[in-house]
This record gives sequence, structure tokens and C-alpha cells, in this order.
Amino acid sequence: MMHTETSDQDRSQYVSAVLEAYRNNPDTLGHVRASDRKLARHFFDGRVPLKVVRAALALAALRRVCRADGADPHEPIRSLHYFKPVIEELSKLPADSAYFTYIEIRMREYPAAQ
Repeated sequence: MMHTETSDQDRSQYVSAVLEAYRNNPDTLGHVRASDRKLARHFFDGRVPLKVVRAALALAALRRVCRADGADPHEPIRSLHYFKPVIEELSKLPADSAYFTYIEIRMREYPAAQ
């Protein structure tokens, strides 16, 4: 597959944005592994919109904080691969889905997810 300089730059920016969102997720250790970088490139090559990836990271974090009172805390997430099923789930929604905005708003409402 032939890449132009622009597409290589776009890919690099996309991968950086995905990994930054991953690092900043409140439930991750904040470490990026080679397998995380490879998965982020896979998302770019699969044309997964960055908005979908960000929404999936937020949704997964919300699902972790919205639990029964007194539940044992979760272990930190150690890999971007943890989010892959949620990314695939949200990828099936329409690109203009208001659900993505809803997820981002809900994420801001939960101090424990900050």
C-alpha cells in the first residue's frame, strides 16, 4: 500500500491523538506499549473516526465508575486493547450519532472519572 507524505502525517497525528486520549483516560496506567501503538495504527487503517475512539474510551470509563456502592475498585487498564470491543460497538453507530456527544457530557459529570 502506497502512502503519501500527507497520509503518513495524518496517520502519525491520528495515532498520537489516540494514544494521548488513552494516556489521559482516568482508568489507565498512562503507559503506552508497542501493541497499543500498533492497534492505534490499525484503527487509522480501518478508518475508525477519532471521535469514535474518544467516545469509546469515555464510555468504557463511565461503565467502570457507574457501579454499585461499595464495589471493589477495578485494577487500572493496562492496554488500549481493553477498549477495542467498545470501539467496535460504537463504530456500528451512525457517524453523526448524538450518542457520542452524550457520552462526553456524561463523562464530565462524574468527578470519579476525572
